[in-house]
Amino acid sequence: MTKAELWQRYGTYLCTCPEIGLSLDISRMNFPDDFFTRMEPAMQRAFTAMAELEKGTIANPDEGRMVGHYWLRNSALAPSPDLRKEIDDTVAQVSKFSHRVHTGELATPAGERFRNFLVIGIGGSALGPQFVADALSSPQDPMRPYFLDNTDPDGMDRVFGELGSDLARTLVVVISKSGSTKETRNGMLEAQAAYKRAGLEFARYAVAVTGLDSELDKVAVSEGWIERFPMWDWVGGRTSVTSAVGLLPAALQGIDILALLDGAGACDEITRRPETRKNPAALMALMWHYATNGRGEKDLVVLPYKDRLLLFSRYLQQLIMESIGKELDLDGTVVCQGLTVYGNKGSTDQHAYVQQLREGVANFFVTFIEVLQDRQGTSMQVEDGITSGDFLFGFFQGTRTALYEKGRESMTITVESVDAATIGMLIALFERTVGLYAGLVNINAYHQPGVEAGKKAAGVVISLQKAVIDVLKKNQRGMTAGEIATELGTPDQAESVFAILRHLAANADRGIVCSGDEKVEEIRFSLK
Repeated sequence: MTKAELWQRYGTYLCTCPEIGLSLDISRMNFPDDFFTRMEPAMQRAFTAMAELEKGTIANPDEGRMVGHYWLRNSALAPSPDLRKEIDDTVAQVSKFSHRVHTGELATPAGERFRNFLVIGIGGSALGPQFVADALSSPQDPMRPYFLDNTDPDGMDRVFGELGSDLARTLVVVISKSGSTKETRNGMLEAQAAYKRAGLEFARYAVAVTGLDSELDKVAVSEGWIERFPMWDWVGGRTSVTSAVGLLPAALQGIDILALLDGAGACDEITRRPETRKNPAALMALMWHYATNGRGEKDLVVLPYKDRLLLFSRYLQQLIMESIGKELDLDGTVVCQGLTVYGNKGSTDQHAYVQQLREGVANFFVTFIEVLQDRQGTSMQVEDGITSGDFLFGFFQGTRTALYEKGRESMTITVESVDAATIGMLIALFERTVGLYAGLVNINAYHQPGVEAGKKAAGVVISLQKAVIDVLKKNQRGMTAGEIATELGTPDQAESVFAILRHLAANADRGIVCSGDEKVEEIRFSLK
């Protein structure tokens, strides 16, 4: 196309939402002229499904659950007065608790103010809070956030090492709906041990965000933790950032959670519009469908031209891939749906992988995120009349143009600035895009059977490890992995047995030694 034709296409397909300070440009996606007409019946069905979900229908049929994360930013939509009250009461509880911490009314056992907080969670219980914390951090924050978001001992040691003596001024927020998530449980046990080594009573520093009567809830009650905040079965982990899961860490950091909720709620309202061309979430869902042929045939590359949005692609990986990556559709047909997400930030992307995006395999489409405001305050000039922010803008426009010249498609989300309302808006925009896209391809976006399968498989490995140790204790001699597997009555598990023992032998405190290093099947393992 000529530049004049591109300008005309830009004007035709630019979706502007001045109420929330957002626009979406899809003009560099090469959909055919009849695309919207052909897709409109499916889009209207997706709108209907979303409306039914928001009314409280069972939108997660596999688990028999409602899906209510949209009620979190507009409790009036909740299907019962009790739910509305629970939502409102939780926001008030978060605000009151964080105020007590910030003022020193709620202090450490030594009477000092809490300086830090440590979030222990994984998946949706960490990715959302981490993204919000990084995006909205400020030198004026009353508390500094830390995260244990894995069961990696070395990673936990790094966090405790950074905290050092400040552990005594660190509040702990343990987040787990069931309380049985192993990574979170392990992080909690490691934290308890760290506080004990420091001569501190963990319960005097701990709060829980969990389901009523969950394992974690019972621990918090029995040990007398400071406070408990609710999680509900109608809010999935990856859509929980506007619940206490995300609001409590944000409020402790000093972020305006009411502005975050207002931004999300305003975006929800706009993306309820059944007029497809005026609905940015609907347009994004249709672009996902067009770009991937409705089958995930291309990857989504997220490129925010703003340092504060660096973690957005990490957050979106779970939101999108856990929601869309499904083997079966709602009719039970094998479809193997998915949409792969990755990203970096501009203009780091130009020094990382734009070379491949422009000239390599064309297996992707890009979503740029442009932020109009460079910084709060005046910018210096790095060249005559040019600021660093002007260069960032130039690199964004240059990359967009360079990709389009090679037939690489992209769309651009433009926002005015990065603040709490904007972050809420972006979260809501992608949540609703996921929901509408799921309607277009007829899948359940709100369960995660593959994740559960992985957890079960991990449990099998842990059980096998215990059995392997029992065999070594019983025999009190060096044995090969094959011999141990045979004695267990599972000779086909020799590889798993070997992997377990190799891991244990690499950690001196586990009491396993190995001898021989030539043929894998001849290496012998024994207890020290």
